[in-house]
Parts: sequence; C-alpha cells; structure tokens
Amino acid sequence: MTKSPVALAREALRIAQRALPSYSHRFSPQTFTQAQLFAILVLRQFFKTDYRGVVQLLQDFADLRQVLGLKKVPHYSTLCYAEQRLGRKGLGTDCWRPSFDAPRPCIC
Repeated sequence: MTKSPVALAREALRIAQRALPSYSHRFSPQTFTQAQLFAILVLRQFFKTDYRGVVQLLQDFADLRQVLGLKKVPHYSTLCYAEQRLGRKGLGTDCWRPSFDAPRPCIC
C-alpha cells in the first residue's frame, strides 16, 4: 500500500499496459491509451473524487501527467465512458453493471 499518488499511478499504468490492449477499437481516436485511462480511474478512487475532480488534479500536478505520459488531460466524460467500457470487461469500479443489463448512459 502506498500513500504516493505518483507511485500508484506508475504501478497502475504498468499493470494496465500488460493487461489491456492499447486502444479499445482500431478506429478509436487514439488520443489516450486504455492503460492511461485506467490509471487515471485508479487515481480517482485514490483521491475519492469525481471525474471533474481528477481532471482538475491532473491539470494541477505535472508530475502525474508526466508519469502517465499525458500530452493533454482528458475531458471528464472520456473518463466516465472509459470506466463504463472497462466495467463491461470486468475491470471497472463503481460504474460496473452485469453484462445482461442494458447499457446505462453516462451520468457524469
């Protein structure tokens, strides 16, 4: 267990790079990798904040952006959709729904 958000981001990114394909679809915009988005979602849980809160933290802390390899900070809705997508794969957190449920709209 670590209390360092930088160390947590580094470890989450490393694990996600091994477990996830780089992009969810071959025609995706390829602005952010799934590993980057997953690591940001882990930070969201670490800081116990919402999507907009973690976006603000990333804008404020260059160290976190550097560790994650972000050239720009994702929009909060990107994180919400990524969490729903990863949840369908069994990797999400609080947006997870069983696969037999109808897809739920993003309530960011």
